[in-house]
Amino acid sequence: MEYLLLKGKQQINGTIKVNGAKNAAVAILPAALLTRETVEVDNLPKITDIDKIIQILKSLGAVVTCTGKRSISIDSSGVNSFCPPPSIVNKFRASYYFMGSLLGRFGQVEIPMPGGCNLGPRPIDQHVKGFTALGAEVELKHGIVKIKAKKLIGTHIYLDVVSVGATINIMLAAARAEGKTVIENAAREPEIVDVANFLNAMGAQVVGTGTDVIKIQGVQELGRAEHSVIPDRIEAGTFMIAAAATRGEALVADVIPKHLDSVIAKLREVGNEVEVGPDWVRVKGNSRLSPADVKTFPYPGFPTDLQAPMIVLLTQADGTSFVTENVFEERFNHLCELRKMGAKIKLGGRTAIIEGGHELSGAPVKALDLRGGAAFIIAGLISKGETRLEGVEHIDRGYEKIEERFKLLGVNIERRQQ
Repeated sequence: MEYLLLKGKQQINGTIKVNGAKNAAVAILPAALLTRETVEVDNLPKITDIDKIIQILKSLGAVVTCTGKRSISIDSSGVNSFCPPPSIVNKFRASYYFMGSLLGRFGQVEIPMPGGCNLGPRPIDQHVKGFTALGAEVELKHGIVKIKAKKLIGTHIYLDVVSVGATINIMLAAARAEGKTVIENAAREPEIVDVANFLNAMGAQVVGTGTDVIKIQGVQELGRAEHSVIPDRIEAGTFMIAAAATRGEALVADVIPKHLDSVIAKLREVGNEVEVGPDWVRVKGNSRLSPADVKTFPYPGFPTDLQAPMIVLLTQADGTSFVTENVFEERFNHLCELRKMGAKIKLGGRTAIIEGGHELSGAPVKALDLRGGAAFIIAGLISKGETRLEGVEHIDRGYEKIEERFKLLGVNIERRQQ
C-alpha cells in the first residue's frame, strides 16, 4: 500500500503548468467510438481514470496507440462489442459515458452500474430519461444496465436536475440519432463545451453548449478528427487554494481564467491577492484571512470538486465560515478525518460550520475520495508536525503524480510504500 508523507508548516512558492481536464477527457475518449475513423486526442492527463478508459476501449476492440507524451490515437473501426468489462467499469463513475457512445454506435449497450467515489446517491435516472426519450428501452437487471433502440430519434428533453453526466451522455447518443434533439436545463460546464467541440470536429452538429439549451442535429456518420483537451480547472483551483492556505505564492499557468471566476472571487473575498493574465493566474496568500460563506453549485457556481480544499483554507481564517454543499449529498465524508488534525468543524445538514483560526496538527489520515484526498495534502502542508496520508489511489484517479507536482512548488512531500 502506498501513502504520502508530508512535513508541516511548508509554504508553496513557484510556477505550475496545469494538465488536461480529467472531467473532459473521460468523456472525450468514449466519444471516439462514435466514428469508425481514427481520432487523435492530445493534452491527456496521466491519471488512472484515463488508464481505465483506455483499457475499456482496447477490450472492445479499439486500437489505441501512444503518439506522444500526452497524445493517443484511437482506431475503433474494429470495435464489434457493446459490452464493456464489469471488472473495469465497476471501478470508476465516468465509465457511464460508454452508455451514450455505444448506444450511438450500435443502438445497444450492456454495462454494469458504474463505480467511483462514495459521494452519496448519484442515480442515473436523468441519463435513462434521455435515452428513453430518444427511443431506447432501458432495463436494469442484476446490476447490469441494458439499453437498446431500433432507431434513435431526435426529440425534446427537459432534465429535471442539472446533470453533467446526463447532458454529455444524451449528447453522445443524439449525435448519431435521426433528426434534431434539444436538451433543456442542460449543464453548462466547460468540459461539456470541450466534448461538443470534439464531436463537432468529427462532423457532428452540436450548438448551444455553455448555455442551458443544447441542440444536436443528428448525422449518419462521424469521421476523423484531432482534438486537444482543455486545461483542468479543478487541478488549477487545487493549487490556487494550496498557495492561499500555506500563505505562499504560486503562478498557475496554462489555464483558462474565465473557468476559474468563482474560485478567484472567493480567494479574493477571503483576503488573498489574485492576479489574472491571459492564460495564467497568480495567487499570493495573506497572513490574515477572513471567514466566508461558500455555496457549491453547478458551473458557473463554486465547484463541488473544490469544496474540500476550500474547507481546509477556511480553517485558517479568523472567524466562523459556512460551506454549503448543494451538489452531492455525502461530500462531507472527509470532515471526520480532518477533525483528527484539529479542525473545529460542525455539520448541520448540508452546511459545514468551520470555526477558523486554529492551528492544525499532523496526523495519520486516509483519503476516502479523490478531492478529499487533495484537501488532506493541503492540510498536511499547513499543519504542525508530520502527516501520513493513506488512500493515495483515490488521488491518483484525478491528479497526475501529485507528489511530484507539489515538489515543483517547493514543498517536501514523499510517496512511500509499506
